[in-house]
Amino acid sequence: MQSTPATEVMRDEAERHLRALVGRDDARLRDDQWAAIEALAVHRRRALVVQRTGWGKSAVYFVATALLRASGSGPTVIISPLLALMRNQIAAAERAGIRAVTINSTNLGAWEEIHAQIAEGSVDVLLVSPERLNNPGFRDEVMPRLAATTGLLVVDEAHCISDWGHDFRPDYRRIRTLLGELREGIPVLATTATANERVTRDVAEQLGSDRDEQVLVQRGSLDRESLRLGVMRLKTAEQRLAWLADHLGELPGSGIIYCLTVAATQEVSDHLRAAGHDVAAYSGQTDAEERGRLEQALAAGTVKALVATSALGMGFDATLGFVINLGAPPSPVAYYQQVGRAGRGTDDATVVLLPATEDRDIWAYFASLAFPSEALVRQTLEVLSASDRPLSTPALETEVELTRNRLETMLKVLDVDGAVRRVSGGWVATGEPWVHDAERYARVDEARRREQQAMLDYLDTVECRMAYLRAQLDDQDASPCGRCDNCGGLSLSREVSESSLHGARDLLSRPGVVIEPRKMWPTGMERMGPDFASGFKGRIPGAADPGRAIARLTDLGHGQALRELFRGEAGGEVRDEEIPAPLAGAAVEVLSDWAPQVDCIAYVESARRPRLTRSLVEGVSRSLGLPIVARWSIVEPGIEPGRGAMNSAQRVAAVVRRGRLDLAPAFGELTGPRVLLIDDQVVTGWTLTVIAQELIAAGAGSVSPLALAVQA
Repeated sequence: MQSTPATEVMRDEAERHLRALVGRDDARLRDDQWAAIEALAVHRRRALVVQRTGWGKSAVYFVATALLRASGSGPTVIISPLLALMRNQIAAAERAGIRAVTINSTNLGAWEEIHAQIAEGSVDVLLVSPERLNNPGFRDEVMPRLAATTGLLVVDEAHCISDWGHDFRPDYRRIRTLLGELREGIPVLATTATANERVTRDVAEQLGSDRDEQVLVQRGSLDRESLRLGVMRLKTAEQRLAWLADHLGELPGSGIIYCLTVAATQEVSDHLRAAGHDVAAYSGQTDAEERGRLEQALAAGTVKALVATSALGMGFDATLGFVINLGAPPSPVAYYQQVGRAGRGTDDATVVLLPATEDRDIWAYFASLAFPSEALVRQTLEVLSASDRPLSTPALETEVELTRNRLETMLKVLDVDGAVRRVSGGWVATGEPWVHDAERYARVDEARRREQQAMLDYLDTVECRMAYLRAQLDDQDASPCGRCDNCGGLSLSREVSESSLHGARDLLSRPGVVIEPRKMWPTGMERMGPDFASGFKGRIPGAADPGRAIARLTDLGHGQALRELFRGEAGGEVRDEEIPAPLAGAAVEVLSDWAPQVDCIAYVESARRPRLTRSLVEGVSRSLGLPIVARWSIVEPGIEPGRGAMNSAQRVAAVVRRGRLDLAPAFGELTGPRVLLIDDQVVTGWTLTVIAQELIAAGAGSVSPLALAVQA
């Protein structure tokens, strides 16, 4: 675009806002940043900016906001999926005199006040989580007002719009509806650091307006000049934890240690704190107020590291000296996004990947949570169509065998497809036909497999690691960085001390996780048939005591042995054998540490692994010197193991119908003894809950569950 005196004046004003935003008198806009701002604030165009993390995408939309608001435009609406990023952005905006507020799941009490502020024009920027777009009240009442008054719409992490993106989210597809409702001439900015050419084309197409004007697509170099990338291959989990304990203090500044599971964040942070490091665990399960406190501590450098899942994404103000990945993400694109949290505002940041053999198991688990089968989708549509009123997600759970999260995700997709609609009170079918696009799902699934293989290839490449990642994102200018371990710019010591190795081994070999008892029956049990019309509602009377398991299947220590033991659960060949000696020893250790006050043993019969279960039960009986007095026997083998595991109401019904409590003839009846209830694996916890109730009804005074593994 050719410069004019008017645009030069506008650029001077833009740079004044930039200096206020970053707090530096020498701050200047780069030409590519100004080109994006000019497209939005001067020419009122739609633009897609694909630029590396740290390039300054936030500066573009905040400066554009200041310019547009000064000219009388309405507030900017920013759609962002990362609450951590929202908090950083609000703080940055305030420094520039921009009044920013957010509507998300953590500030329900403030929504009414925020809506009033928007109506009176005192809000410059509204940050919204994509999930709000499908809230009936927000969609029907707030969105029309926003569409009528918005001065700029910003879609952050725009790769989420595309089902080819590494982090596709169905709520993002609703943005296309919002785009169509905007007044003509309202600029739109989509930003991302992680879009290859295919995702870029897809997003640009969805951004397109009815006007002939083409979307401005700006793709820059994805090189991160401050990052030094390396891979450290260590054979065992003990070695990886010991390496972290020995070398974390050598890494510059503060940073993030990414883990693949919530359980691992807690395990690793406990170990590092025991080794003297100032770290904390962070995940989507962390309390919202605590997440905010931890983010501030990391940004301020008052903690060495947060041990986090991908729920942590730092924004504008974060200057981090390192990112460590304990386990590889499932794609180079996702990995590039995570390592991009480091190196902002610093010339040198260290990035290390510590891959593990169990990474592929974890990838497979998350892949199993993909879009449900056509049969389940059609069953859901039939249930909704047959209902004369909206059905809530808990109500649908009693009819469709899906977990609540998967059911919600599926319904969001169907909503975007027009087959269902979310209304006050739940979901309704629209009557519009729905087509199962098997070809598209197959293509996306194949793309995911290619991404996983590309991640494995990254581990083994002898070429430049940064160039490899840039090439995966179709960066045409990818070239050797000179900074990574393969380029000779990073040297990582493989040494681990005996003391750290001993500490890691002690942590990972220490068995025992708590099995929390279920305390409330699932909602909607009365819909499961006349047998459940009473006695299965509200609080569970005399629930089981907290129990113990050796480990979670996702744990770093005994989790690996348990994953091998239970391999084949998803329909493959099941291996049934007596309990391996190390796990038998771990079970004895759990019992010794736990010391439950029990008098006898009951157990759950297993159709898949009778030898394993029986050897466990008999071993515990010998070890504790307790009699085996009861068994939950299979009486309906046609109800296969795991039936209903996808939701609570169906699982309770399946457990009740499948089994029966058999008391040993010599014992006769339970008259107050304390029972140790043994199962091989806890998936939902409902099997142990139902059997505990039967044991209590038969006269047991208390029930304490014991299992080999918890599937979590």
